[in-house]
Amino acid sequence: MGALPRRWGLGLAHLVAHGLRRAVPRLSQVAQRNAQLVDLASRPDAGPALEIGVFDSVARLLWVTAIIASNTSNSDAKRLQLLGEFVSIEGLEIVQEALALGRGVLFATGHMGNWELSALAFGAMVTPMDVMARPLDNPLLDRWMTGIRESTGNRVLAKSGTLREVMRALQHNRAVGFLIDHNVISPDRCFIRFLGVEASASAVFAKIAARSGAAVIPGFCVWEAARQRYVLRFYPRVHITGDAQADTQRIHSCLETVIRQYPHQWLWIHRRFKTRPDGEPDLYSELR
Repeated sequence: MGALPRRWGLGLAHLVAHGLRRAVPRLSQVAQRNAQLVDLASRPDAGPALEIGVFDSVARLLWVTAIIASNTSNSDAKRLQLLGEFVSIEGLEIVQEALALGRGVLFATGHMGNWELSALAFGAMVTPMDVMARPLDNPLLDRWMTGIRESTGNRVLAKSGTLREVMRALQHNRAVGFLIDHNVISPDRCFIRFLGVEASASAVFAKIAARSGAAVIPGFCVWEAARQRYVLRFYPRVHITGDAQADTQRIHSCLETVIRQYPHQWLWIHRRFKTRPDGEPDLYSELR
């Protein structure tokens, strides 16, 4: 995909993404159910348009990742030039002001737009950072993906047992990126309002922020159709109070705002609202 001429490579990415949509109809069913839960079903850009838009977004992610993967052996200058063809950065002054404080930065992002490209671009265009990621189930694929993620100087931290490494990175004034929009089943969860629905979220991110004093900055790499490129956009620093649930809610509210602005670019095909408060029924039980 990455070796093909750009137009053909993107076309192949669309075939792969929409082939997955047709082969695994449950993904579309989950997207439809999520749209109902958050009251998007009545919007003109919901329904089939939402599903198609989600898989179009996945196709772009696959395509750009494939191109980057095909050029990991390039020099730093060529890699920077390549990334510059796909992404611009906005709001960098917010990050620079936070780094000047010397306590590190915690990036709060989600499965929005091209989350893989955001870290790659930041590592090449600004400074290397650390990325929290769950190891992939296939060890060969995991090594391949880790190589891509670290190709611009970044470091991948496994998602378990790394609290000490995160704190050490922040003490050295590094930036650490977290995907915050997973459904959480672990004991450290708390329930927040997300897109109008009670959702289980990890309180660990907020606790790390309170303990370290690091700046919490939301950042998302979204596709701007009018500009035909991604924009890695950073938003104003989130105030952390030390109340883990309130801080978690505040952080997720930033993500919610961006999802409502770019609804087709969030990964609606995962069961974000699966974990329920005690006594509440499974919201996805009717899916085949």
